Amino acid sequence: MNLEETFLDTAFHAHTEWKVKLRAAIAKKEPIDADSIAADDQCTLGKWLKGEGKAKYGQLSAFNECVSSHAAFHKAAGQVARAITAKKLDEASKMLDAGTPFSMISTEVGLALAALKKQTQR
Repeated sequence: MNLEETFLDTAFHAHTEWKVKLRAAIAKKEPIDADSIAADDQCTLGKWLKGEGKAKYGQLSAFNECVSSHAAFHKAAGQVARAITAKKLDEASKMLDAGTPFSMISTEVGLALAALKKQTQR
């Protein structure tokens, strides 16, 4: 496994943890920083996509899909965080359910990362 494969696996797991973090904030009724969550350039993957990853893989179709799905993921996560901070906890919880925009874009990020991983192996 090369460095990019390991990095992309780690990034995938980090993004799956967002649902857990958001559910924990709902359970604890704790506000969460929606602006930083909504920003797609604050996490490790976002920084990589905007910098080193873009330089190395920006020409790959899977890379561009990663960039767009990653941005949409952070936007959706930010919306959930805003609902939590506004104490709309039932609404926030429903936003994390299967079939919601958050859930669907979360799946898309995973698929895009898997496709990028496959393309970087060539």
